Amino acid sequence: MIIAADAGYLNCRAAGLTPHLILGDFDSMDVPETDLPIQRLPVEKDDTDTMAAVKVALNHGCKAIHIYGGTGGKRLDHTLYNFHTLLHIRRHGAVGYLHDDDFLWTVIENETLELKREVDWGIVSVFPLFERAEGVDEEGLQYPLDHAVLTVQDPIGVSNHFVAETARITVRKGPLIVGWELPPL
Repeated sequence: MIIAADAGYLNCRAAGLTPHLILGDFDSMDVPETDLPIQRLPVEKDDTDTMAAVKVALNHGCKAIHIYGGTGGKRLDHTLYNFHTLLHIRRHGAVGYLHDDDFLWTVIENETLELKREVDWGIVSVFPLFERAEGVDEEGLQYPLDHAVLTVQDPIGVSNHFVAETARITVRKGPLIVGWELPPL
């Protein structure tokens, strides 16, 4: 299912994709003239357009949600909140991925994530979404961790590197943001 949130519709068109639904408050572009389904949201609302799209995807039973165009724009507040959106997705039984130019991000909580190396000496970064994440293990990386406690004041999980074909990241308590390098587009 492809959901275009607001001006994400323009990105879909540029990529040759036809969304199943266009939704948003249309503050980033005019409502498009199209026969595609459109869900217009009020400008004054509690959710971002991205979160509204995520909720639609979850209501349709999507188990993996990929967010494109959710980082690096003019709005750092939206980028930061999109990491919290990944946690919302996880806590609702699905896995969310936030695609950046050369990085892929997800949130894990009380679980293990296995990553395949896609870039030689590829970067892997992990950090707690909230104050702390406990019982963090990192295997297959240059700087392994064993039952570590990561806090927002300590950058110990940033800029690690693959040393094996597969890395395993475990967190036993609390949500952990995990990002890993992808081959250039």
